[in-house]
Amino acid sequence: MNYRLLALDLDGTLTNSQKIITPKTRETLLEAQRQGLRLVLASGRPTEGILHLARELQMQEYGGFVLAFNGARVLDLAAGEILWQQTLPPDRIPVIAGLARQHGVGVLTYLDGAVLTETPEDPYIGIECRVNGIPCRRAEDFAAAVTGLVPKCLMTGDGDHMAVIEPLIREALPDLSVYRSEPYFLEIMPKGVDKARTLEQLLRHLGLIRQQLAACGDGFNDVSMVAFAGLGVAMANANPAVLEVADAVTLSNDEDGVAEAVRRYML
Repeated sequence: MNYRLLALDLDGTLTNSQKIITPKTRETLLEAQRQGLRLVLASGRPTEGILHLARELQMQEYGGFVLAFNGARVLDLAAGEILWQQTLPPDRIPVIAGLARQHGVGVLTYLDGAVLTETPEDPYIGIECRVNGIPCRRAEDFAAAVTGLVPKCLMTGDGDHMAVIEPLIREALPDLSVYRSEPYFLEIMPKGVDKARTLEQLLRHLGLIRQQLAACGDGFNDVSMVAFAGLGVAMANANPAVLEVADAVTLSNDEDGVAEAVRRYML
């Protein structure tokens, strides 16, 4: 099959354990783009936490796309514009803030290129800022400071505590999607946000079919896109749920697994 689009998760897939793209993987993806393959970086990260990797891969030049917030926002890099996005209902922000206070956990969102939170000293919020390379901005009143539409909120806390409160938060927010992406991160998203659904929209936008899409992933939030793609590739380090739905398994993210898959199936 002539694959035209390649969707790549970032953490645990495209980047190695040091959160960088190795030279081998970078050169392989540049060669693939020169041959006509278009890239999609599909991640739970905010837009600002993805763009530096897109620049490194010269995706603007080759007409690539960014799917941020697990697909809640889609950016066309060549046009420099948001194609579409889903956001949290504004009236839910005070409810989310109240639940965070009630259960003694941190809460953050992403606004104007920064992580917005009442508790920037929270070590888990510090992790989110460092991974994405964006600053933390303190808000005296979180809900009042969220003045624009936001695609996601994130609650943070000790993993054991988050495991206890996750079902309680889900019960309190039945109209939203609530799940943990890390033991210490509880994602709160609009209902129905999903990498596969967003990729399906992108394929329609581009006039392509599912069989022309390949996808590589490792985490629970990659299951849907790996299952949906015409060629779904699991990393050797992938969650068992990803391995179960994949068409193929490549090397780990620390062994240039993405480069291996691209050379084997797409070049």
